[in-house]
Amino acid sequence: MSSSSSKSSCFQCHDSTSTCFRNGWKLRNGERASLCYRCACVYEDGRFCETFHSNDDGWRDCESCGKLVHCGCVVSFNQYFLLDFGGVICMECSKKNLILARNHRYAREFQTDPTNVPDLAKIVQIEPHYWPGGYNEIPGITRSVLNPLFEKLLSATDADIRLGRIVIPKKYAETLFPEVSESSRIMLTMLDMESREWKFTFRYWPNCGSKTYVLEGFREFLALNKLQAGDTVTFYRLEPGGNMTIGYKKTSVAKPPHQASA
Repeated sequence: MSSSSSKSSCFQCHDSTSTCFRNGWKLRNGERASLCYRCACVYEDGRFCETFHSNDDGWRDCESCGKLVHCGCVVSFNQYFLLDFGGVICMECSKKNLILARNHRYAREFQTDPTNVPDLAKIVQIEPHYWPGGYNEIPGITRSVLNPLFEKLLSATDADIRLGRIVIPKKYAETLFPEVSESSRIMLTMLDMESREWKFTFRYWPNCGSKTYVLEGFREFLALNKLQAGDTVTFYRLEPGGNMTIGYKKTSVAKPPHQASA
């Protein structure tokens, strides 16, 4: 899309010999930056900051794929999102995460083999005190009842084995987990649905006037259960005893035996 002929020089390289100018990013005055053909092609290809701002400050790694993102630059402001725990995620990874989450919802709606999923799997994002009943017993523990607390849909960063941590929503962290100070960490021991014992570290850090809570030490749990972005981790309270227990639900829907062999 060509800009007005009155714009006689490129906003980036100041070339005034070009006969074809194109509109770039939006400026504070409401107008668009006028770019020569060469600079416009680089901008439209998404390589503007990489090409012209490589020595500038503000570059950060995408927490999911590791790609460098130029933060704080008007040219690339729509190419990334800020994450709850202070990092950034590029637009491509954010879109993938959204698609996985949507597929996860559809998978639960059209579940064809309910034998592998507890009945409460159909209850999504309900406040803890509104969960009906409990999920009875886990292997090896008799006369036990699992009361569901909350679900966490894994984001791309939650499922990143290199980070090995998941972000706990603030409202659940402050009501269901032990109180923790900024300078301390609390070791938590949890059982999974196979009666395996896991040790996680609970802590938080300040984030823009709020707090970001995380459970660290999730690398082995993610790897063993092959969890990916879009899968769900569910936290329960085991009664009697009050110990916290952890389970998960996969995004993919397992085929019934009569279909698996087809």
